[in-house]
Amino acid sequence: MTANFSRRSFLQVGALGLTGLTLADYLRAAPPASTAKSAIFVYLGGGPTHMDTFDLKPEAAAEFRGDFKPIATDVPGIQISEHLPKLAKQMKDVALVRGISHTLAGHELGTAYVNTGNRPIPSLLYPGLGAVVSKELQGDKDLPHYVAIPSTPQKAGYLGVRYAPLLTNTTPSAGVPFAVRGISLGNGMTVAEYEKRQKLLSQLDTTFGSAEESKLVDGLDKFAQQAFDMISSPKAKQAFDVSLEKPEVAERFGPGKFAMSCLLAARLIDAGVRFTTVSFGGWDTHSNNFKATKDNLLPQLDTGLSALLTTLKERGQLASTTVYVIGEFGRTPKINPNAGRDHWPRAMFALLAGGGIKGGQVLGKSDDKGMGPAGDPITPDQVSATFYSTLGIDHQKEYHTPTGRPVMIVRDGTVLKELV
Repeated sequence: MTANFSRRSFLQVGALGLTGLTLADYLRAAPPASTAKSAIFVYLGGGPTHMDTFDLKPEAAAEFRGDFKPIATDVPGIQISEHLPKLAKQMKDVALVRGISHTLAGHELGTAYVNTGNRPIPSLLYPGLGAVVSKELQGDKDLPHYVAIPSTPQKAGYLGVRYAPLLTNTTPSAGVPFAVRGISLGNGMTVAEYEKRQKLLSQLDTTFGSAEESKLVDGLDKFAQQAFDMISSPKAKQAFDVSLEKPEVAERFGPGKFAMSCLLAARLIDAGVRFTTVSFGGWDTHSNNFKATKDNLLPQLDTGLSALLTTLKERGQLASTTVYVIGEFGRTPKINPNAGRDHWPRAMFALLAGGGIKGGQVLGKSDDKGMGPAGDPITPDQVSATFYSTLGIDHQKEYHTPTGRPVMIVRDGTVLKELV
């Protein structure tokens, strides 16, 4: 990885000798160069169990370890759940972060935390990761910069609605052209509704001349019009149409909703969309945790995420696309009387791949029962700061709210340099 130096940087290096630092010291302290130009954020809504996915405790007592066994991966020493066999073959491309910890056990607060990289406060609505990426990275003018499949808890926050996501509102079906008419253009307006407004405006213009036209035109949201122009462009229509995918690629995803959402995300990234979120909920397993995860959640996650990573890698796009997977918290290490696990923010996991992330490693650790971090905890702020760094975004950059308040992109985070 090559560092880029300005004249000012060299002058700073020249002064290092006065402080006893060497050029090597400077290089170690310098932020890493970014390699990603786009990102996919996979949100596992409800709080996925860390104990039965990527942080198993086979030596713990039965009331903690649960029903599943760990299996070896393609990286010696890294083990994950037996119900994630496809991902087990791809861990060399994935960085697994264990021992992430926070204290917000409610869904809404935990969700806001991991989707913004900032612990929520009542006085300020932080922008989601996608809003920041959309603001910082210039995208193709014929494509939306930020697409959520089918929706996302991320909001534009104090950045304003122009950085809000374009919602698909549904997941695509295998072999079926994706219906862009249901996509939200802004303030809940769909493509079909916008077309109706345009048709009504045309009819009124023909019938009444210009007397009423100005009021209707004034009522049209210019951002909705821009979104309509984007989503109705030939390039966008082709990107959203999963039925155009090569059969051999579509086959590895299969027909599942999450997997098809991952396929659409891969197509959007291939077309030039900067940021895509894929939401996969259902992880709030207070009861029947093992049946729900074994029969439904884990097979879907395994198929969809592994197919996404394989496709990005085949297309030469994994290095330029950061994939970030996380839920709002983990789940209780101790199994409850309903064969379930409850909310547990003290220990959770995240996956990072692509975008200059060093795969094939585990960073952080939880204790022998999965109750909390073993050693210094890793925070959602740190993971978010690291995510931004892969895209060349300085997480310490200051924005200003509409009232002029200066706010850093990530208030309390630091980059986890071991990952990049």
